Amino acid sequence: MKKNRERFCNKEREFVYKFKVGSECLELRVPLLFPVQENASHLHGRLMLLHSLPCFIEHDLKEALSQFIEEESLRDYDREAEASLDAVKSGEVDLHQLASTWAKAYAETTLEHARPEEPSWDGDFADVYHGLIHSPASETLLNLEHNYFVSISELIGQRDVELKKLRERQGMEMEKVMQELGKSLTDQDVNSLAAQHFESQQDLENKWSNELKQSTAIQKQEYQEWVIKLHEDLKNPNNSSLSEEIKVQPSQFRESVEAIGRIYEEQRKLEESFTIHLGAQLKTMHNLRLLRADMLDFCKHKRNHRSGVKLHRLQTALSLYSTSLCGLVLLVDNRINSYSGIKRDFATVCQECTDFHFPRIEEQLEVVQQVALYARTQRSSKSKEAHDSGNQNGGSDDKSKNAERNYLNILPGEFYITRHSNLSEIHVAFHLCVDDNVKSGNITARDPAIMGLRNILKVCCTHDITTISLPLLLVHDMSEEMTIPWCLRRAELVFKCVKGFMMEMASWDGGISRTVQFLVPQSISEEMFYQLSNMLPQIFRVSSTLTLTSKH
Repeated sequence: MKKNRERFCNKEREFVYKFKVGSECLELRVPLLFPVQENASHLHGRLMLLHSLPCFIEHDLKEALSQFIEEESLRDYDREAEASLDAVKSGEVDLHQLASTWAKAYAETTLEHARPEEPSWDGDFADVYHGLIHSPASETLLNLEHNYFVSISELIGQRDVELKKLRERQGMEMEKVMQELGKSLTDQDVNSLAAQHFESQQDLENKWSNELKQSTAIQKQEYQEWVIKLHEDLKNPNNSSLSEEIKVQPSQFRESVEAIGRIYEEQRKLEESFTIHLGAQLKTMHNLRLLRADMLDFCKHKRNHRSGVKLHRLQTALSLYSTSLCGLVLLVDNRINSYSGIKRDFATVCQECTDFHFPRIEEQLEVVQQVALYARTQRSSKSKEAHDSGNQNGGSDDKSKNAERNYLNILPGEFYITRHSNLSEIHVAFHLCVDDNVKSGNITARDPAIMGLRNILKVCCTHDITTISLPLLLVHDMSEEMTIPWCLRRAELVFKCVKGFMMEMASWDGGISRTVQFLVPQSISEEMFYQLSNMLPQIFRVSSTLTLTSKH
């Protein structure tokens, strides 16, 4: 078909126009290249100007030129169509392929036959959920989410019981084998049994992982379909088929008040709140909180809890699609995974409740790994070019080799973000990479961990995160080298740096009131906590109350 089209394209034809000026008969000949790309009116104007033609033939020339272009173009189309038909008849062109191409082109250009745009399920679901959670149906939604949470918690409990029994049985088997070591069994027998035990554990963990993944996928689909159906039922109250069975049984919320009291007495959360003003001319009010708590306390759901915790979950749900999000800073190592340390604990909390709005944390981490791999590859190629053009030295060689070996590792001060709707009090988690240097007592304001906090606060400004919780001492757990002077120096450094970053926020977002929560580990003493509490108002400008008295 393209050959036939090329055969009739770029053909030059002569346009002839005859006219009389007085008794003299004149003739205008102009070669035109077909298909004519230029507008006929523009071409006509150029001919009038170029040949100094009289004005009385202007209208007639324009009609003759337009008619000539139209007739010659139609002849080309006819000849092209005839050649195409001959190609189809001769078998040069596949008839079925041609028909499918025509059908596709017709469907794409004709509104009547074009496929309708597929609605964005995520966008529709987000809008519907945002409307329902701000309606009287919010309690029904939370009850349904709690039912799903209880179901997943039971599965996790069964998994933990089976894994515990397997480990106990394997421990007994290994103990018996070790007793026979050197008598009837060799080291090879011990290694073989250990390999069998490891394989059995992996098989059981994979089995439960697949079952949990399938259960959460089913819950997510059911929940989204139910939310859409509830939205439609509320729009048509006469045909409403709202189910009464989606209610949490009272027994699921009951718990011994005495037991709860003991838990809160054993792990009493210390807390101090401050209101500050920052800025020289335009002052902005912010809320600061100092808490002795575990980072994951802001993420965990309580299966049996009092109504107060349920209110936290309601507040998180209400602000899920809003400009008032809550974030949390987790200190992690340089590997992007969920296999060790606080990363594993955080992933376990995320798996305890199905996320109905965002992908699972494993899927989000896979995307982060792909982005990190691409960024590291680009950075490595640029550093190689700069290194080749400059002088070589041993230190830079070692760094470049390490970067080449660990493309998926991130550097101290870098962070990645995960989004969540299934956590207790947060929507966004910042995973900040730190190294062992944060445990030393000589870090400065230019340390990668401090600069990472600055970049995190900048992201908070640009993405509507108005509440951020961060570790004040840049550690999650206390160790022996973290003495009282060490804690005071570290807290002073972080307080001053965060104050400077918050003052920068005014230029980033125009001065929006925010809440910053400084968290210290649970193992810190009350005396140390109150020393840090007394330090905070000395660094920040705390709002003071005024007592007004009348003059007599």
